[in-house]
Amino acid sequence: MLKLNQLKVGAIIELDGTPHQVLFAQHSKVGRGGAILRSKLKNLVSGTIIDKTFKGEDKLEQAQLDRSEAQFLYREDDIFHFMDKETYDQFILSREAIGKRADFLVDGTDITILSYNEKPVSIDMPIKIALKVTEADPEVKGATASAVLKNAKVESGANIKVPVFIKPGDKIVIDTRDGKYVERAKE
Repeated sequence: MLKLNQLKVGAIIELDGTPHQVLFAQHSKVGRGGAILRSKLKNLVSGTIIDKTFKGEDKLEQAQLDRSEAQFLYREDDIFHFMDKETYDQFILSREAIGKRADFLVDGTDITILSYNEKPVSIDMPIKIALKVTEADPEVKGATASAVLKNAKVESGANIKVPVFIKPGDKIVIDTRDGKYVERAKE
């Protein structure tokens, strides 16, 4: 059982008999009343997103999902192909099921598959991933402040903001939760 203060973005709970992933969570306390939590939840089976408000005394059940290791094979438009590393079974997931993390998948990436009733519903991947920069805006002369950012494209096709010293061919570490530059990757 989870208490409301344990409900964070990314957590997966059981609601009405199906797993839901928390996309947004805002805790607040109103006057003398108890604490409440406003949230956006994504149904991992149907893909629908709902707004749900929980009261302070509500207890939530953590969803029981099976986890298995898999490898990303390739993408066709918004369909992503994976292979289970134990059984070698291949399966697909849509961009909607994967979410923003789809922007950081490169052929051969090892991930964790989340399955509900033996059906893959989503993926879990490392928080930080190293990707190679394929394109970057030219460096701006005189831009020496560390807060100056420019556009860059990484090997997965995602566009991100990077510091001005990053150039094509550099390997960088990206946070897969928000898509932000973390650091230059160690060689």
